[in-house]
Amino acid sequence: MLDDKDISKLKSVFATKEDFNSLATKQDLEKTANELKKEFKVNIEKSANGLRKEFKTDLEKSVSDSQDKMLSLLASKHEVKELKSDIGDLKELVQGLIVGSDAIAKSIGELRLEYAAISTQLSRHDRWIKQIAEKVGLNLVAD
Repeated sequence: MLDDKDISKLKSVFATKEDFNSLATKQDLEKTANELKKEFKVNIEKSANGLRKEFKTDLEKSVSDSQDKMLSLLASKHEVKELKSDIGDLKELVQGLIVGSDAIAKSIGELRLEYAAISTQLSRHDRWIKQIAEKVGLNLVAD
């Protein structure tokens, strides 16, 4: 049978009615869960709004930067006109160089013909001088 000593041991091992009164009830847990849900929902909405604003700002900045880059890469009408004018000037310069190089090539061709004629005439004169020297009886010595 149980005596007072055994009952005091059981009280120290098992929870008593007073111990259970300090624990949360189902209603307390439901109330806390609802408060946490509300707080979580508010925090999520605040975070989502912040992210939306941040994304919108980043997107606007990115679009603006892209537009600036595109505008810096595109040539204006004035720049295109300048390029056309420069290209026209370059065409004239190249045409002048071509005409000049044609004139030089023509001159070189004429000089070759003249050199060939002079070379032929020199060979003929050399041969004639040797023939004259033989007939006269001169011995030509090269220095």
